[in-house]
Amino acid sequence: MTQPIRVPAEVTLPELTFRGVLLGALITVIFTASNVFLGLKVGLTFSSAIPAAVISMSVLRLFKDANILENNMVQTQASAAGTLSSIIFILPALVMMGHWQGFPFWQTLGICAAGGMLGVMFTIPLRHVMVVQSDLPYPEGVAAAEILRVGSAERAQDASEAEGRAPAKAAATGMGDIVAGGVAAAVVSFAASGLRVLGDSVSGWFALGGAVFRLPMGFSLALLGAGYLIGIVAGLAMLTGLIISWGIAVPILTAMGDMPAGQTLAQYATGLWSSQVRFIGAGVIGVGAIWTLATLFVPMARGVKASFSALTKAGAARAGQAPRTERDMSAGWISAVTLVLVAVLVVTFQVFLSGVPLSAGAIWKLVAYAVLFAFVFGFLVAAACGYMAGLVGSSTSPISGVGIVAIVLVSVLMLALGGELLAVQNGVQMAIALAIFSTSAVVAVASISNDNLQDLKTGWLVGATPWRQQVALLIGCVVGAAVISPVLELLYNAYGFADSMPREGMDPAQALSAPQATLMLAIARGIFTHQLNWTMILIGMAVGVGLIVADEIMKRTCRVARIPVLAVGIGIYLPPTVAAPIVAGAVLAWLLEGALRRRAAAAGQPYEQFADAPNRRGVLIASGLIVGESLVGVLMAGIIGAAGTEAPLAIAGEGFARTASFLGLAVFALVAVLFWRRVMRLA
Repeated sequence: MTQPIRVPAEVTLPELTFRGVLLGALITVIFTASNVFLGLKVGLTFSSAIPAAVISMSVLRLFKDANILENNMVQTQASAAGTLSSIIFILPALVMMGHWQGFPFWQTLGICAAGGMLGVMFTIPLRHVMVVQSDLPYPEGVAAAEILRVGSAERAQDASEAEGRAPAKAAATGMGDIVAGGVAAAVVSFAASGLRVLGDSVSGWFALGGAVFRLPMGFSLALLGAGYLIGIVAGLAMLTGLIISWGIAVPILTAMGDMPAGQTLAQYATGLWSSQVRFIGAGVIGVGAIWTLATLFVPMARGVKASFSALTKAGAARAGQAPRTERDMSAGWISAVTLVLVAVLVVTFQVFLSGVPLSAGAIWKLVAYAVLFAFVFGFLVAAACGYMAGLVGSSTSPISGVGIVAIVLVSVLMLALGGELLAVQNGVQMAIALAIFSTSAVVAVASISNDNLQDLKTGWLVGATPWRQQVALLIGCVVGAAVISPVLELLYNAYGFADSMPREGMDPAQALSAPQATLMLAIARGIFTHQLNWTMILIGMAVGVGLIVADEIMKRTCRVARIPVLAVGIGIYLPPTVAAPIVAGAVLAWLLEGALRRRAAAAGQPYEQFADAPNRRGVLIASGLIVGESLVGVLMAGIIGAAGTEAPLAIAGEGFARTASFLGLAVFALVAVLFWRRVMRLA
């Protein structure tokens, strides 16, 4: 079968269509809700570009005049869901600290939409130097392009064959794999979180002398899928973080102290992990973020230079004479849209500060500080994040690390320049809230910067028109931003967040951990109150430096970076029953790769060619697992909120908990086996 390589520049096809925008908006809503739930639960989001491309092809196949470029526009718009939802890494901190009682729709929409759309604007001038001229791999962008090409080729073949072959079309795109994963995860998640007949985790506790150890395992299929997607290198790094926290740090701290009367081993050890060890993870993440940005300084500077040169009159003139496949949004439009977005940020920050007992001049000065920080730091970070996405993919880019650097910088800025605010009643609390809100804008810019260049790579490979893609992503930002506030409100009222419950009597075991938001609040609060746990943070920073040195040595000797520092920090910081199934998913991916390599060798074929279809199936099944469980989580939030009770559909009581845990483990293992068999069937 001959696959189309690229639509020529002289060929014009319908791209940004009304039906495509509607389909993209629907997919954006679904994946935004899924990513918000997953991010609040475990601190990870997934790239929606590949599953969005598959869903788009499956739906648009129903229309005879659909084409590869229209499919590309849909996935471009929908991919905003996988990245803009990273705002939940910081925004829930405003509720956790008590500044917000919920998520005000217009303020949330303003900060998310304006920040995300600025991310698009900042990276448009980088397209030529980082996408067209660069040899960066852009893994997700290239994979999405290949899926679009395969689907287009299959459609062309089907069109030339008898109509009786039509039923095979949907299966050929891979939609069946997403549905299979989604249904399996939805059923299991409903049985666990709704009916309560399956457990969601189990842990073994034991003591050696005074040291307490924990052997954890969670049974989330969404996390199994997430682990499969991040791969064995990041998975082993998270396992390293687990060992550091629960195999070294917690045992040492418990051995050094005395367990208070009335506490169990689990309560004692978990309390020390939460109040002490997690700050080691914060130190590791901070060092990893700073190192990542430092290593990207040269390409970042090159990207900034390219941005300015593209805005010159000569650059604009060249853009106007360029062929269709090289036409970005014009410099005039970039400038106009950017000014509008800055104005939106100004209004949003002014509304955020409207209740502060300060003079109008003092408030506008604070607004200017916040907007200027978000704009300048966001602009610098955009180039770095775009480059990082091209290097390792959107899903593994260090958005959390960028957020940590931003919260530290803006907190120090507020301490230095916000004397009037700090002097008023509750001024410190308000300064912390303003630092968090400013960081939210930076995180929105950084997350979309990750996504934009990845999508533009896909478009360049299939022959799309860049300015139309940029418009599609702007639309995706607005739709995704409109969904984030109601989904956050729904989830908060149903489950609550760590250390923040909307109602009395809620089950803390069901609370969403929101790990990054908890960490950033702790950092900001510690800076302003001068009570940051520097001992543990400095230990974490020392561990991070050691990991960086080991990683650099391995990179030069093994030719592969074996210890991603940010992943180790996340492994230390995440709850162990969350990290463990992610590691299991990464190990599953590694075992499948080994089996496929052996079969490829036996068949005498190159591994890349032999394993292309099985690997694609694995990615789609894993994406389905994430989406299925996440959507059930959102659905259950609605049911819990409407019923006003914690477990309105439960058919099993507390006495069934132990049995439910073993049943959960059995079902988790069964799904992993079925995952293996379905992928290997294509080999």
